[in-house]
Amino acid sequence: MKKVLIVDDQAGVRSLLCAVLQSEECQIYEAANGPQALYMISQYIPDFVLLDIRIPGMDGIEILKRIKETNSNICVTIMTAYSDENLIKQALEFGAFSCLSKPFDIEEVRTLIKRESSRL
Repeated sequence: MKKVLIVDDQAGVRSLLCAVLQSEECQIYEAANGPQALYMISQYIPDFVLLDIRIPGMDGIEILKRIKETNSNICVTIMTAYSDENLIKQALEFGAFSCLSKPFDIEEVRTLIKRESSRL
Protein backbone atom coordinates (compact mmCIF):
# COMPACT_ATOMS: atom_id res chain seq x y z
CA MET A 1 0.00 0.00 0.00
CA LYS A 2 1.34 3.43 -0.97
CA LYS A 3 2.00 5.85 1.88
CA VAL A 4 1.11 9.47 1.16
CA LEU A 5 1.75 12.48 3.38
CA ILE A 6 -0.39 15.55 2.72
CA VAL A 7 1.18 18.77 4.02
CA ASP A 8 -1.11 21.80 3.88
CA ASP A 9 -2.11 24.38 6.48
CA GLN A 10 -5.70 24.33 5.21
CA ALA A 11 -7.75 21.52 6.77
CA GLY A 12 -10.22 21.58 3.85
CA VAL A 13 -7.49 20.84 1.31
CA ARG A 14 -6.16 17.99 3.45
CA SER A 15 -9.67 16.53 3.83
CA LEU A 16 -10.36 16.70 0.11
CA LEU A 17 -7.08 15.00 -0.78
CA CYS A 18 -7.65 12.34 1.90
CA ALA A 19 -11.05 11.52 0.42
CA VAL A 20 -9.62 11.26 -3.09
CA LEU A 21 -6.61 9.17 -2.11
CA GLN A 22 -8.52 6.73 0.10
CA SER A 23 -10.18 5.43 -3.05
CA GLU A 24 -6.67 4.80 -4.46
CA GLU A 25 -5.76 2.37 -1.68
CA CYS A 26 -3.30 4.70 0.01
CA GLN A 27 -2.25 4.92 3.63
CA ILE A 28 -2.67 8.62 4.27
CA TYR A 29 -0.97 10.86 6.79
CA GLU A 30 -1.58 14.56 7.33
CA ALA A 31 0.46 17.48 8.58
CA ALA A 32 -0.56 21.12 8.97
CA ASN A 33 2.95 22.57 9.25
CA GLY A 34 6.64 21.88 8.74
CA PRO A 35 7.52 20.36 12.12
CA GLN A 36 4.54 17.98 11.89
CA ALA A 37 5.54 17.02 8.36
CA LEU A 38 9.12 16.25 9.32
CA TYR A 39 7.95 14.19 12.29
CA MET A 40 5.57 12.18 10.07
CA ILE A 41 8.35 11.58 7.55
CA SER A 42 10.69 10.29 10.25
CA GLN A 43 8.02 8.00 11.69
CA TYR A 44 6.25 6.65 8.59
CA ILE A 45 8.64 7.19 5.63
CA PRO A 46 5.99 8.00 3.01
CA ASP A 47 6.39 7.15 -0.65
CA PHE A 48 4.84 10.46 -1.70
CA VAL A 49 4.46 13.91 -0.20
CA LEU A 50 1.94 16.43 -1.49
CA LEU A 51 3.43 19.65 -0.15
CA ASP A 52 1.87 23.11 -0.11
CA ILE A 53 4.60 25.57 -1.01
CA ARG A 54 3.21 28.40 1.14
CA ILE A 55 2.90 27.32 4.75
CA PRO A 56 3.23 29.72 7.68
CA GLY A 57 6.33 29.24 9.78
CA MET A 58 8.54 26.85 7.84
CA ASP A 59 7.86 27.37 4.15
CA GLY A 60 7.51 24.58 1.60
CA ILE A 61 10.98 25.07 0.14
CA GLU A 62 12.60 24.54 3.55
CA ILE A 63 10.40 21.49 4.18
CA LEU A 64 11.32 20.12 0.74
CA LYS A 65 15.05 20.57 1.44
CA ARG A 66 14.75 18.73 4.74
CA ILE A 67 12.72 15.91 3.20
CA LYS A 68 15.36 15.39 0.53
CA GLU A 69 18.16 15.49 3.14
CA THR A 70 16.32 12.84 5.15
CA ASN A 71 15.40 10.57 2.24
CA SER A 72 16.07 11.56 -1.35
CA ASN A 73 13.84 8.72 -2.63
CA ILE A 74 10.62 10.29 -1.34
CA CYS A 75 8.64 11.69 -4.25
CA VAL A 76 7.54 15.26 -3.47
CA THR A 77 4.94 17.13 -5.48
CA ILE A 78 4.45 20.75 -4.57
CA MET A 79 1.04 22.39 -4.55
CA THR A 80 0.57 26.09 -5.06
CA ALA A 81 -2.19 28.60 -5.58
CA TYR A 82 0.36 31.14 -6.78
CA SER A 83 1.93 31.35 -10.20
CA ASP A 84 5.37 32.35 -8.94
CA GLU A 85 7.59 30.77 -11.60
CA ASN A 86 10.77 31.43 -9.60
CA LEU A 87 9.38 29.62 -6.57
CA ILE A 88 8.26 26.66 -8.68
CA LYS A 89 11.63 26.55 -10.45
CA GLN A 90 13.41 26.64 -7.09
CA ALA A 91 11.28 23.74 -5.78
CA LEU A 92 12.05 21.65 -8.86
CA GLU A 93 15.76 22.40 -8.47
CA PHE A 94 15.62 21.16 -4.87
CA GLY A 95 14.13 17.85 -5.96
CA ALA A 96 10.37 18.26 -6.25
CA PHE A 97 9.01 15.83 -8.82
CA SER A 98 6.18 18.01 -10.10
CA CYS A 99 3.84 20.87 -9.32
CA LEU A 100 0.06 20.91 -8.93
CA SER A 101 -1.73 24.23 -9.27
CA LYS A 102 -4.57 24.98 -6.86
CA PRO A 103 -7.37 24.53 -7.38
CA PHE A 104 -6.25 21.19 -8.75
CA ASP A 105 -8.07 18.65 -10.83
CA ILE A 106 -8.83 15.55 -8.75
CA GLU A 107 -8.11 13.29 -11.71
CA GLU A 108 -4.70 14.93 -12.08
CA VAL A 109 -3.91 13.97 -8.47
CA ARG A 110 -5.03 10.37 -9.05
CA THR A 111 -2.99 10.12 -12.26
CA LEU A 112 0.08 11.51 -10.52
CA ILE A 113 -0.13 8.96 -7.69
CA LYS A 114 -0.75 6.07 -10.09
CA ARG A 115 2.14 7.13 -12.33
CA GLU A 116 4.53 7.37 -9.41
CA SER A 117 3.31 4.06 -7.96
CA SER A 118 4.43 2.29 -11.09
CA ARG A 119 7.97 3.55 -10.42
CA LEU A 120 8.10 2.03 -6.92
